[in-house]
Amino acid sequence: MSSEAPVHLEVAEGSTPDPAPVPVLSRLSFLDRFLPVWILLAMGLGLGLGRGVHGLSRALDSAQVTAGVPAPIFVGLLVMMYPVLAKVRYGRLGEVARDRRLLVSSLILNWLIGPAVMFALAWLLLADQPAYRTGLIVVGLARCIAMVLIWNDLSGGDREAAAVLVALNSLFQIAAYSGLGYFYLVVLPGWLGLKSGGIHISVGLIAASVAIFLGVPLLAGFLTRLVGVRVKGEEWYESRLIPRIGPIALYGLLFTVVVLFALQGREITGHPLEVLRIAAPLLCYFAVMWTGAFALGKGLGLDYPRTATLSFTAAGNNFELAIAVAIGVFGATSGEALAGVVGPLIEVPALAALVYVALFARRRLFGAVPREAGLTPGATAPVPSKVRS
Repeated sequence: MSSEAPVHLEVAEGSTPDPAPVPVLSRLSFLDRFLPVWILLAMGLGLGLGRGVHGLSRALDSAQVTAGVPAPIFVGLLVMMYPVLAKVRYGRLGEVARDRRLLVSSLILNWLIGPAVMFALAWLLLADQPAYRTGLIVVGLARCIAMVLIWNDLSGGDREAAAVLVALNSLFQIAAYSGLGYFYLVVLPGWLGLKSGGIHISVGLIAASVAIFLGVPLLAGFLTRLVGVRVKGEEWYESRLIPRIGPIALYGLLFTVVVLFALQGREITGHPLEVLRIAAPLLCYFAVMWTGAFALGKGLGLDYPRTATLSFTAAGNNFELAIAVAIGVFGATSGEALAGVVGPLIEVPALAALVYVALFARRRLFGAVPREAGLTPGATAPVPSKVRS
Protein backbone atom coordinates (compact mmCIF):
# COMPACT_ATOMS: atom_id res chain seq x y z
CA MET A 1 0.00 0.00 0.00
CA SER A 2 1.42 3.34 -0.95
CA SER A 3 2.27 5.80 1.80
CA GLU A 4 1.49 8.81 -0.39
CA ALA A 5 -1.38 9.34 -2.80
CA PRO A 6 -0.04 9.43 -6.36
CA VAL A 7 0.38 12.85 -7.87
CA HIS A 8 -0.68 13.32 -11.51
CA LEU A 9 0.70 16.20 -13.54
CA GLU A 10 -1.35 17.71 -16.33
CA VAL A 11 -0.43 20.51 -18.72
CA ALA A 12 -3.26 22.19 -20.59
CA GLU A 13 -3.03 22.16 -24.38
CA GLY A 14 -1.16 25.19 -25.67
CA SER A 15 0.15 26.16 -22.25
CA THR A 16 3.81 26.66 -21.48
CA PRO A 17 5.40 23.49 -20.15
CA ASP A 18 6.45 23.60 -16.53
CA PRO A 19 10.12 24.03 -15.82
CA ALA A 20 12.19 20.90 -15.37
CA PRO A 21 12.06 19.52 -11.83
CA VAL A 22 14.87 20.63 -9.58
CA PRO A 23 17.26 17.73 -8.79
CA VAL A 24 16.63 16.12 -5.43
CA LEU A 25 20.08 16.92 -4.02
CA SER A 26 19.73 20.61 -4.81
CA ARG A 27 16.52 20.69 -2.75
CA LEU A 28 18.33 19.53 0.38
CA SER A 29 19.31 22.17 2.90
CA PHE A 30 22.93 23.24 3.17
CA LEU A 31 23.44 21.11 6.28
CA ASP A 32 21.92 17.96 4.75
CA ARG A 33 23.60 18.37 1.36
CA PHE A 34 27.09 18.31 2.85
CA LEU A 35 26.41 15.65 5.47
CA PRO A 36 29.46 13.52 4.50
CA VAL A 37 31.70 16.55 5.08
CA TRP A 38 30.25 17.16 8.55
CA ILE A 39 30.59 13.46 9.42
CA LEU A 40 34.24 13.38 8.31
CA LEU A 41 34.94 16.53 10.34
CA ALA A 42 33.18 15.00 13.36
CA MET A 43 35.25 11.81 12.99
CA GLY A 44 38.46 13.83 12.79
CA LEU A 45 37.48 15.97 15.79
CA GLY A 46 36.65 12.88 17.84
CA LEU A 47 39.94 11.18 16.98
CA GLY A 48 41.86 14.34 17.80
CA LEU A 49 40.11 14.77 21.15
CA GLY A 50 40.54 11.10 22.03
CA ARG A 51 44.27 11.20 21.28
CA GLY A 52 45.02 14.73 22.47
CA VAL A 53 43.00 15.16 25.67
CA HIS A 54 44.40 12.96 28.42
CA GLY A 55 41.75 11.05 30.34
CA LEU A 56 38.86 12.15 28.09
CA SER A 57 37.96 8.62 27.01
CA ARG A 58 37.91 7.40 30.62
CA ALA A 59 35.77 10.37 31.69
CA LEU A 60 33.25 9.85 28.88
CA ASP A 61 33.04 6.15 29.70
CA SER A 62 32.70 6.62 33.47
CA ALA A 63 28.88 6.91 33.51
CA GLN A 64 27.13 4.11 31.64
CA VAL A 65 23.44 3.71 30.81
CA THR A 66 23.76 -0.02 30.09
CA ALA A 67 26.82 -2.26 30.21
CA GLY A 68 29.37 -0.87 27.81
CA VAL A 69 27.27 2.07 26.55
CA PRO A 70 28.32 5.47 28.02
CA ALA A 71 25.78 8.12 28.97
CA PRO A 72 27.04 10.63 26.33
CA ILE A 73 26.16 8.10 23.62
CA PHE A 74 22.63 7.83 25.02
CA VAL A 75 22.29 11.62 25.09
CA GLY A 76 23.47 11.88 21.48
CA LEU A 77 21.07 9.15 20.33
CA LEU A 78 18.16 10.73 22.21
CA VAL A 79 18.82 14.14 20.63
CA MET A 80 19.22 12.44 17.24
CA MET A 81 16.07 10.31 17.36
CA TYR A 82 13.61 12.59 19.15
CA PRO A 83 12.93 15.07 16.29
CA VAL A 84 12.54 12.23 13.79
CA LEU A 85 10.02 10.42 16.01
CA ALA A 86 8.19 13.70 16.65
CA LYS A 87 7.59 13.91 12.87
CA VAL A 88 5.87 10.52 12.73
CA ARG A 89 2.10 10.67 12.13
CA TYR A 90 1.14 7.98 14.59
CA GLY A 91 -2.43 7.87 13.33
CA ARG A 92 -1.14 6.32 10.08
CA LEU A 93 0.69 3.41 11.69
CA GLY A 94 -2.29 1.10 11.24
CA GLU A 95 -2.28 1.76 7.51
CA VAL A 96 1.41 0.90 7.29
CA ALA A 97 0.95 -2.25 9.38
CA ARG A 98 -1.50 -3.56 6.75
CA ASP A 99 1.19 -3.49 4.04
CA ARG A 100 2.11 -7.17 4.10
CA ARG A 101 4.65 -6.85 1.29
CA LEU A 102 6.66 -4.39 3.35
CA LEU A 103 6.37 -6.22 6.68
CA VAL A 104 7.13 -9.70 5.38
CA SER A 105 10.02 -8.45 3.24
CA SER A 106 11.51 -6.60 6.21
CA LEU A 107 11.26 -9.62 8.51
CA ILE A 108 12.94 -11.89 5.95
CA LEU A 109 15.71 -9.40 5.22
CA ASN A 110 16.40 -8.57 8.86
CA TRP A 111 16.08 -11.93 10.56
CA LEU A 112 16.90 -14.52 7.88
CA ILE A 113 19.09 -12.93 5.21
CA GLY A 114 20.96 -10.25 7.20
CA PRO A 115 22.48 -12.50 9.89
CA ALA A 116 23.31 -15.16 7.28
CA VAL A 117 25.11 -12.62 5.06
CA MET A 118 27.18 -11.31 7.99
CA PHE A 119 27.99 -14.87 9.08
CA ALA A 120 29.21 -15.75 5.58
CA LEU A 121 31.29 -12.57 5.18
CA ALA A 122 32.82 -12.90 8.66
CA TRP A 123 33.96 -16.47 7.99
CA LEU A 124 35.15 -15.71 4.45
CA LEU A 125 37.19 -12.62 5.31
CA LEU A 126 38.14 -13.22 8.97
CA ALA A 127 38.57 -16.99 9.11
CA ASP A 128 41.90 -16.59 10.95
CA GLN A 129 40.56 -14.02 13.44
CA PRO A 130 38.01 -15.77 15.68
CA ALA A 131 37.50 -12.80 18.02
CA TYR A 132 36.84 -10.28 15.25
CA ARG A 133 34.71 -12.83 13.41
CA THR A 134 32.55 -13.44 16.48
CA GLY A 135 32.22 -9.70 17.08
CA LEU A 136 30.96 -9.13 13.55
CA ILE A 137 28.42 -11.94 13.86
CA VAL A 138 27.17 -10.30 17.07
CA VAL A 139 26.83 -7.01 15.14
CA GLY A 140 24.96 -8.72 12.30
CA LEU A 141 22.39 -10.16 14.71
CA ALA A 142 21.60 -6.74 16.22
CA ARG A 143 19.07 -5.16 13.87
CA CYS A 144 18.92 -1.38 13.79
CA ILE A 145 16.36 0.43 15.96
CA ALA A 146 17.94 3.88 16.27
CA MET A 147 20.17 5.51 13.68
CA VAL A 148 18.14 4.02 10.81
CA LEU A 149 15.53 6.69 11.53
CA ILE A 150 18.07 9.37 10.57
CA TRP A 151 19.07 7.71 7.29
CA ASN A 152 15.42 7.07 6.47
CA ASP A 153 14.50 10.72 7.02
CA LEU A 154 17.49 12.05 5.08
CA SER A 155 16.63 9.87 2.10
CA GLY A 156 12.94 10.84 2.07
CA GLY A 157 11.76 7.45 3.33
CA ASP A 158 8.36 6.73 4.88
CA ARG A 159 8.55 7.86 8.51
CA GLU A 160 5.52 5.91 9.63
CA ALA A 161 6.77 2.75 7.94
CA ALA A 162 10.16 3.20 9.60
CA ALA A 163 8.49 3.51 13.02
CA VAL A 164 6.55 0.27 12.44
CA LEU A 165 9.58 -1.67 11.19
CA VAL A 166 11.75 -0.42 14.05
CA ALA A 167 9.09 -1.49 16.57
CA LEU A 168 8.85 -4.89 14.88
CA ASN A 169 12.63 -5.32 14.96
CA SER A 170 12.64 -4.41 18.64
CA LEU A 171 10.14 -7.16 19.49
CA PHE A 172 12.02 -9.74 17.44
CA GLN A 173 15.29 -8.61 19.01
CA ILE A 174 14.02 -9.35 22.50
CA ALA A 175 12.50 -12.68 21.45
CA ALA A 176 15.12 -14.03 19.05
CA TYR A 177 18.55 -12.44 19.64
CA SER A 178 19.82 -14.95 22.21
CA GLY A 179 18.60 -17.95 20.21
CA LEU A 180 20.07 -16.65 16.96
CA GLY A 181 23.37 -15.93 18.71
CA TYR A 182 23.56 -19.55 19.86
CA PHE A 183 22.61 -20.79 16.39
CA TYR A 184 25.17 -18.73 14.44
CA LEU A 185 28.01 -19.08 16.95
CA VAL A 186 27.56 -22.72 18.03
CA VAL A 187 25.05 -24.75 16.00
CA LEU A 188 25.72 -23.63 12.40
CA PRO A 189 29.53 -23.74 12.65
CA GLY A 190 29.18 -27.26 14.06
CA TRP A 191 27.03 -28.32 11.11
CA LEU A 192 29.60 -26.87 8.70
CA GLY A 193 32.59 -28.38 10.50
CA LEU A 194 33.91 -24.97 11.62
CA LYS A 195 35.52 -24.31 14.99
CA SER A 196 33.74 -21.64 17.02
CA GLY A 197 33.16 -20.69 20.65
CA GLY A 198 29.85 -20.37 22.46
CA ILE A 199 28.09 -17.32 23.82
CA HIS A 200 25.54 -16.52 26.53
CA ILE A 201 23.42 -13.41 26.02
CA SER A 202 21.02 -12.09 28.65
CA VAL A 203 17.49 -11.43 27.41
CA GLY A 204 17.27 -8.77 30.12
CA LEU A 205 20.23 -6.90 28.59
CA ILE A 206 18.50 -6.90 25.19
CA ALA A 207 15.18 -5.72 26.65
CA ALA A 208 16.93 -2.94 28.57
CA SER A 209 18.75 -1.78 25.43
CA VAL A 210 15.52 -1.63 23.44
CA ALA A 211 13.61 0.12 26.24
CA ILE A 212 16.29 2.77 26.71
CA PHE A 213 17.47 3.47 23.18
CA LEU A 214 14.08 3.23 21.47
CA GLY A 215 11.47 3.56 24.22
CA VAL A 216 12.60 6.90 25.66
CA PRO A 217 12.81 8.91 22.39
CA LEU A 218 9.69 7.18 21.04
CA LEU A 219 7.67 8.22 24.08
CA ALA A 220 9.08 11.77 23.89
CA GLY A 221 8.22 12.08 20.19
CA PHE A 222 4.72 10.66 20.63
CA LEU A 223 3.89 12.98 23.56
CA THR A 224 5.28 16.00 21.68
CA ARG A 225 2.95 15.35 18.74
CA LEU A 226 -0.02 14.51 20.95
CA VAL A 227 0.26 17.63 23.10
CA GLY A 228 1.39 19.95 20.30
CA VAL A 229 -1.46 19.06 17.96
CA ARG A 230 -4.09 19.22 20.71
CA VAL A 231 -2.92 22.58 22.05
CA LYS A 232 -1.85 24.44 18.88
CA GLY A 233 -3.30 22.42 16.00
CA GLU A 234 -1.92 20.29 13.17
CA GLU A 235 -0.98 23.21 10.90
CA TRP A 236 1.08 24.95 13.59
CA TYR A 237 2.77 21.68 14.55
CA GLU A 238 3.81 20.78 11.00
CA SER A 239 4.69 24.27 9.74
CA ARG A 240 6.15 25.89 12.86
CA LEU A 241 7.38 23.36 15.40
CA ILE A 242 8.76 20.58 13.17
CA PRO A 243 11.01 22.96 11.12
CA ARG A 244 12.45 24.26 14.40
CA ILE A 245 13.26 20.93 16.03
CA GLY A 246 14.22 19.09 12.80
CA PRO A 247 17.85 20.30 12.62
CA ILE A 248 18.48 19.05 16.17
CA ALA A 249 18.61 15.49 14.81
CA LEU A 250 21.65 16.27 12.69
CA TYR A 251 23.43 17.88 15.64
CA GLY A 252 22.68 14.78 17.71
CA LEU A 253 24.14 12.57 14.98
CA LEU A 254 27.36 14.61 14.76
CA PHE A 255 27.70 14.73 18.55
CA THR A 256 27.33 10.93 18.69
CA VAL A 257 30.02 10.50 16.03
CA VAL A 258 32.42 12.80 17.91
CA VAL A 259 31.88 10.88 21.17
CA LEU A 260 32.27 7.48 19.49
CA PHE A 261 35.57 8.42 17.91
CA ALA A 262 36.81 10.18 21.05
CA LEU A 263 36.06 7.05 23.11
CA GLN A 264 37.86 4.72 20.70
CA GLY A 265 40.50 7.05 19.24
CA ARG A 266 43.44 5.19 20.74
CA GLU A 267 42.07 1.78 19.81
CA ILE A 268 41.48 2.86 16.21
CA THR A 269 44.82 4.58 15.69
CA GLY A 270 46.64 1.88 17.65
CA HIS A 271 45.30 -1.00 15.52
CA PRO A 272 44.92 0.43 12.01
CA LEU A 273 45.42 -2.88 10.18
CA GLU A 274 42.91 -4.68 12.41
CA VAL A 275 40.38 -1.90 11.83
CA LEU A 276 40.84 -2.23 8.06
CA ARG A 277 40.33 -5.98 8.22
CA ILE A 278 37.13 -5.58 10.24
CA ALA A 279 35.96 -2.82 7.89
CA ALA A 280 36.16 -5.00 4.77
CA PRO A 281 33.31 -7.43 5.57
CA LEU A 282 31.25 -4.57 7.01
CA LEU A 283 31.47 -2.55 3.80
CA CYS A 284 30.51 -5.63 1.79
CA TYR A 285 27.60 -6.26 4.13
CA PHE A 286 26.18 -2.74 3.87
CA ALA A 287 26.46 -2.76 0.08
CA VAL A 288 24.88 -6.21 -0.34
CA MET A 289 22.02 -5.69 2.10
CA TRP A 290 21.10 -2.17 0.98
CA THR A 291 21.29 -2.93 -2.75
CA GLY A 292 19.41 -6.20 -2.40
CA ALA A 293 16.66 -4.62 -0.30
CA PHE A 294 16.31 -1.67 -2.68
CA ALA A 295 16.02 -4.02 -5.66
CA LEU A 296 13.48 -6.14 -3.77
CA GLY A 297 11.34 -3.11 -2.90
CA LYS A 298 11.38 -1.95 -6.50
CA GLY A 299 10.56 -5.45 -7.74
CA LEU A 300 7.63 -5.77 -5.33
CA GLY A 301 6.16 -2.52 -6.59
CA LEU A 302 6.66 -0.55 -3.38
CA ASP A 303 6.80 3.22 -3.81
CA TYR A 304 10.09 5.05 -3.28
CA PRO A 305 9.56 6.09 0.37
CA ARG A 306 8.86 2.53 1.47
CA THR A 307 11.61 1.09 -0.72
CA ALA A 308 14.09 3.46 0.95
CA THR A 309 12.76 2.52 4.38
CA LEU A 310 13.06 -1.19 3.59
CA SER A 311 16.65 -0.69 2.39
CA PHE A 312 17.96 1.26 5.36
CA THR A 313 16.25 -0.93 7.97
CA ALA A 314 17.81 -3.99 6.27
CA ALA A 315 21.32 -2.51 6.08
CA GLY A 316 21.56 -0.84 9.50
CA ASN A 317 22.59 -2.48 12.77
CA ASN A 318 21.95 -1.79 16.45
CA PHE A 319 25.50 -0.93 17.44
CA GLU A 320 24.46 0.07 21.00
CA LEU A 321 23.25 -3.48 21.67
CA ALA A 322 26.17 -5.12 19.82
CA ILE A 323 28.75 -3.14 21.83
CA ALA A 324 26.94 -3.86 25.09
CA VAL A 325 26.79 -7.60 24.34
CA ALA A 326 30.43 -7.78 23.20
CA ILE A 327 31.71 -5.95 26.28
CA GLY A 328 29.37 -7.76 28.69
CA VAL A 329 30.23 -11.23 27.38
CA PHE A 330 33.85 -10.94 26.23
CA GLY A 331 35.24 -7.89 28.07
CA ALA A 332 36.01 -4.29 27.16
CA THR A 333 39.50 -5.03 25.81
CA SER A 334 38.50 -8.09 23.75
CA GLY A 335 38.71 -8.43 19.98
CA GLU A 336 34.95 -8.94 19.93
CA ALA A 337 34.47 -5.55 21.58
CA LEU A 338 36.83 -3.89 19.07
CA ALA A 339 34.77 -5.37 16.21
CA GLY A 340 31.61 -4.04 17.83
CA VAL A 341 33.13 -0.58 18.12
CA VAL A 342 34.40 -0.54 14.54
CA GLY A 343 30.87 -1.40 13.34
CA PRO A 344 29.27 2.04 13.81
CA LEU A 345 32.47 3.81 12.76
CA ILE A 346 32.13 2.16 9.36
CA GLU A 347 28.34 2.18 9.28
CA VAL A 348 27.91 5.94 9.72
CA PRO A 349 29.89 7.08 6.64
CA ALA A 350 28.74 4.04 4.60
CA LEU A 351 25.03 4.62 5.15
CA ALA A 352 25.47 8.38 4.78
CA ALA A 353 26.89 7.66 1.32
CA LEU A 354 23.96 5.32 0.59
CA VAL A 355 21.57 8.19 1.37
CA TYR A 356 23.01 9.95 -1.68
CA VAL A 357 22.74 6.78 -3.74
CA ALA A 358 19.07 6.55 -2.75
CA LEU A 359 18.40 10.18 -3.66
CA PHE A 360 20.10 9.66 -7.03
CA ALA A 361 18.09 6.49 -7.70
CA ARG A 362 14.85 8.12 -6.59
CA ARG A 363 14.25 10.24 -9.66
CA ARG A 364 15.93 7.78 -12.02
CA LEU A 365 13.78 4.81 -11.01
CA PHE A 366 10.64 6.25 -9.43
CA GLY A 367 10.09 9.67 -11.00
CA ALA A 368 8.83 12.65 -9.01
CA VAL A 369 8.09 11.97 -5.35
CA PRO A 370 6.05 14.50 -3.33
CA ARG A 371 7.79 14.38 0.07
CA GLU A 372 10.97 16.32 0.67
CA ALA A 373 14.05 14.52 1.90
CA GLY A 374 16.28 15.77 4.67
CA LEU A 375 16.25 16.68 8.34
CA THR A 376 16.42 20.44 8.02
CA PRO A 377 14.27 22.86 6.01
CA GLY A 378 15.64 23.35 2.52
CA ALA A 379 14.61 24.91 -0.75
CA THR A 380 11.54 23.61 -2.46
CA ALA A 381 11.06 22.58 -6.01
CA PRO A 382 8.80 24.56 -8.32
CA VAL A 383 5.19 23.39 -8.23
CA PRO A 384 3.62 22.51 -11.60
CA SER A 385 0.87 24.83 -12.76
CA LYS A 386 -1.78 22.11 -12.79
CA VAL A 387 -1.60 19.40 -10.20
CA ARG A 388 -4.35 16.92 -9.50
CA SER A 389 -4.11 14.53 -6.51
